Amino acid sequence: MKGTEVLSLWKQGRGPQVEFVAERTTSRALAKILAGMANAEGGTVLLGVPLKTHAIAGVAGLRDPETALDMALQAALICEPPLIIPLPRIVALDDAQIVIITVPRGLPHVYAVEGRYMERVGSRNEKLSPLKLRRLLIGRGDVSFESLPAKSASFQDLDWDRAQRYAETTGLLPGISVEELLRKRGCIIGDDGVPTNAGILLFGRETERLIRTAEIIVARYAGRTMSDSFIREDIRGPLPDQIRQAEAFIMTNMRRGANLSALEREEHPEYPPKAVREAIVNAVAHRDYSTQGDTIRIFMFSDRMEFYSPGKLPGHVTVTNIVDERFSRNEAIVQVLADMGFIERLGYGIDRMIQLMRQDGLPAPQFKEKANGFLVTLYGHGDQFLATPDVPGGWAHMGLNDRQKMVLVYLTEHQRITNRECQELCPDVSAETIRRDLADLVHKGVLLRIGQKRATYYILK
Repeated sequence: MKGTEVLSLWKQGRGPQVEFVAERTTSRALAKILAGMANAEGGTVLLGVPLKTHAIAGVAGLRDPETALDMALQAALICEPPLIIPLPRIVALDDAQIVIITVPRGLPHVYAVEGRYMERVGSRNEKLSPLKLRRLLIGRGDVSFESLPAKSASFQDLDWDRAQRYAETTGLLPGISVEELLRKRGCIIGDDGVPTNAGILLFGRETERLIRTAEIIVARYAGRTMSDSFIREDIRGPLPDQIRQAEAFIMTNMRRGANLSALEREEHPEYPPKAVREAIVNAVAHRDYSTQGDTIRIFMFSDRMEFYSPGKLPGHVTVTNIVDERFSRNEAIVQVLADMGFIERLGYGIDRMIQLMRQDGLPAPQFKEKANGFLVTLYGHGDQFLATPDVPGGWAHMGLNDRQKMVLVYLTEHQRITNRECQELCPDVSAETIRRDLADLVHKGVLLRIGQKRATYYILK
């Protein structure tokens, strides 16, 4: 670290990721600061800078830099488990010398000092609450939620017919029982065959009763933002069924373009289906199932699809290195889904998603870590999706009449249309003819009908 970088930290002042520590501190007190930073977002300690110093010129520096350096190393070893960090360094500031200790972000463990778990909050350390500690242990991989026994679950809570089909389809480990296969896959534990959370998520009879937030909410909106015009489905049950149902919803509600090739009409979807499946599987396989009050959400808009999964990126994975690094929060779930064919190559879903989108002439997916989750966004062609001079949306070859074309033109400027609005577009046409026109557009997969009776309206599919 250069002197200019130290000056930058100085100007930043004390906070969650910067601390000034006087030379007279003890290795144990320093260890508590380092452990608190390690359990939060990392940080930097300037050893040899008194807390009351407000100007860089007032720093006398360390009387014995080598002893301070040894104390920094000892403090890291006092942590439980020992804190493995970059070697502290002696840095010169004008005529003074201080020791810089760097605690990286995203370390693999949760650290304690004298049996106490702390985290950095503001400019001080605070004791981790039991809930925060549990979440941190799971997030860091020290404890896996999927491997814990499911609360109030018994041997009978597993669908053994489903498990038998899994064993027969995969052809894994011939000569052993289905029960032993599930044991080897981490789905049951103990002599009584108690289901783990992974077992319930993959093979449970009533998954939502035992793990309530294990569901997917998927919705299709008419425009680029959330509005009152939408179709929604709440998907529950074992994870393999959730993946299939979410994929079916998206493919049913995805726009399709049309063109003529060899005098035949060909359709192709707005997004590559395999990229959509990768995004769904990624959300299901890697979400944090210990998080309560949140669930997977998949929202379809006219220009993009968003896949939100509860739980921040696990382990050492960041948005920057997500393409190259591999870390699985749910090893058992990932392995079983791979056995079932949902994951073609373990650890390569992100790469494959990027490749499929680019092959289809679309932007690479965008990845963003939210406060308590992870968001993947697939951008489509938007309003330019196979538009033709005749009819917006690429439906010029479907034999639409002039009234139906007027409806589609109207929907390019408005999010929805009602029967009354259709009649206003064509005042000389009977209500029955308008009804048949709209029903035909629904039948051809151009429009979606939402609502019943007088509350009925239509949106572009």
